[in-house]
Amino acid sequence: MPAVSGAWRRLAPVLVLAALAGCASLAGQDPLQVTVAGIEPMAEKGEGLELRLLVKLRVQNPNPAPITYDGAYVKLEVQDRTFATGVSDVGGSVPGFGEAVVEVPVAVSMLRMVRQVMGMKDDAPADTIRYAMSGKLGYHRFRADGEFSLRPEAPAAEPGTAP
Repeated sequence: MPAVSGAWRRLAPVLVLAALAGCASLAGQDPLQVTVAGIEPMAEKGEGLELRLLVKLRVQNPNPAPITYDGAYVKLEVQDRTFATGVSDVGGSVPGFGEAVVEVPVAVSMLRMVRQVMGMKDDAPADTIRYAMSGKLGYHRFRADGEFSLRPEAPAAEPGTAP
């Protein structure tokens, strides 16, 4: 047994240096830019009280090296509450300084939808809806958030007319 522990003592520093070199090579990378390109109902029906949707993610890689992935995970939140989650075991790659569309099926629980509506009913009327999306594409994490207004935009004044 002493020979094994001696080998591990010699091998451990090499493994630590290799791991640190791997982390250092990832440190200079810019994060992936991920947006929702589309959402459509799936032909596959959900189980009981759930709705199945296909979320199409537009993934932009702002780095010179391509990234490869084996699987995806996405979580959509509305008004700081989980709305839908999904996973896909599909793999692929995004070229350096390129983009790709990745499809991820998600499940929307009817109970979550009811909670969303009930939560909005109890709060003061919202002028804006906050949303957040987070997930992973292989080992690459991403996050995007924002808000959109529920107020209709005022019509633009015609040229030559006084406001």
